[in-house]
Amino acid sequence: MNDSGRSADSAAGSKRKDARRNQRVLLDAAAAVFVASGVEAPVRDIAARAGVGVGTVYRHFPTRADLVIAVYRHQVETCAEAGPALLATAPAPYAALEEWVGLFTGFLVTKHGLAAALRSDNAGFETLHAYFLDRLLPVCAQLLDAATASGEIRPDVTAYQLMRGIGNLCVGAESDPRYDARLLVGVLVAGLRRPD
Repeated sequence: MNDSGRSADSAAGSKRKDARRNQRVLLDAAAAVFVASGVEAPVRDIAARAGVGVGTVYRHFPTRADLVIAVYRHQVETCAEAGPALLATAPAPYAALEEWVGLFTGFLVTKHGLAAALRSDNAGFETLHAYFLDRLLPVCAQLLDAATASGEIRPDVTAYQLMRGIGNLCVGAESDPRYDARLLVGVLVAGLRRPD
């Protein structure tokens, strides 16, 4: 391959990388706006938070459903990738678990609003829910196993039980300003600790 072919490949790769970065910025902005204002928030608010024009949002996500699904998948991936990274950097497995549960809780508060927006497409939502479980159950199990092996937590709670409990505590949190799901999830996670 000659130099012009290599530079064309390099330019194309750079454009793809920029497009992925721009899409990530849009998804992060949409998630933040959804948390603050709900999934029916105006697209102009998402565009403003991302620092782009409204047309850019529609170019990436032609419909609101496309955007909602993309935010959901993006948040699942962010949560899934965070687990191993936290285990590698946290001072102890329990600290990694606590931090991951905080991220997971933030996602769940948003997820309930996303779920409501997707109710008209039940089959699509079921597919997304299966994706959610397939990606996040193993991550939660890895964190629990590490904290159990280190002797920091009790061994009798499964990843599914913990995720289901956290999910139940998050129901309705997005629409009730008097309810702090994070506080109660913190109590739940603290209850996993072995007594000294």
